[in-house]
Amino acid sequence: MADLQTRGNSVLPNIVDAVGWTPCVRLNKVPQEYGLKCEVVAKCEFLNPAGSVKDRIGRQMVIDAEASGRIKKGDTLVEATSGNTGVGMSMTAAALGYNMVITMPVKMSHEKQVVLESLGARVIRTPNVAFDHPDSLISVARRMAATEPNTHLLDQYTNPSNWESHYHHTGEEIYQQCGGRIDMIIIAAGTGGTMTGVAKKLKEKLPHVIVVAADPVGSILADPANPGPSQPYQVEGIGYDFVPVVCHRQYVDKWVKTDDAASFELARKLQRREGLLVGGSSGSAMQAVIAAAKDLRADQRCVVLFADNIRNYLTKFVDDGWMQEKGFFPAVAGTRPTYDALVARNKELEAELERLRNEAAKKPSA
Repeated sequence: MADLQTRGNSVLPNIVDAVGWTPCVRLNKVPQEYGLKCEVVAKCEFLNPAGSVKDRIGRQMVIDAEASGRIKKGDTLVEATSGNTGVGMSMTAAALGYNMVITMPVKMSHEKQVVLESLGARVIRTPNVAFDHPDSLISVARRMAATEPNTHLLDQYTNPSNWESHYHHTGEEIYQQCGGRIDMIIIAAGTGGTMTGVAKKLKEKLPHVIVVAADPVGSILADPANPGPSQPYQVEGIGYDFVPVVCHRQYVDKWVKTDDAASFELARKLQRREGLLVGGSSGSAMQAVIAAAKDLRADQRCVVLFADNIRNYLTKFVDDGWMQEKGFFPAVAGTRPTYDALVARNKELEAELERLRNEAAKKPSA
């Protein structure tokens, strides 16, 4: 991936080369509201061209497979994903000349399916079942790759290109953008590839850095040996019921368990108070910041990675009605008028205005 100066002063050959070099931005309100003394800097991965940190691995897995001779133009790629990896890979497939099939659980937002289909991908929705169930997103993708001609599973869960893309690029970018001054890095863990690559890079350059990973209640990544009761959660794109091969847990110094209510509240605060159009997992990462960075000094810096943007959640936690429906907000009747109700109300106001005009016209002039 070209550096910022090269990209800023040239025409890129395609959208795939626009992936990476997302900005680091200081947070000025939300950390202070929770009493944090340290500087908090956000790595804005939601500003990648297809909207998430997963653009990086979607690009890298395809490019590496192509370079190795494993795939060729016109082949079909199939990927099991909660959505964002599929979007990043589908963007790359569209730009570089591959067909794309995505297997994705029904839990994931409708917006993700619409975006995937707009990029030309075929989307197969799978049940919300354990990863090793015959009908899981992973099982379905593996069967397709094994039985259909010229179809390849690049597999973000085991593919080293996943974490290596973050080692060579994301972690290096953060180090350079922060001038090597980083005391803590916080990342919400999904496949664990982002955490692994960034943590490995930063620990090599900054042995003192503290790596914190956020993991939602209901996921086993934080403590596979004592996972606790399995329970569903609403935040998308992070946590799993197994530990992927690309998740190298030894790089994590501290795990923070997060919950839906705080994640959504903090994501909405980041949107309204910092102007950052982030997704729900960024709220989870922010919850981990509040928990883990509370003891950092004013002269220290915490970097947090915000993984994806608001686009995939417009009918979910961003929407007050959805928050009421799911019990995160108290139900308030009559607060969301329909379009028809607004039209009817406008007609009433127009009629009242016309009545007042007629009355005024009938009054004798002074």
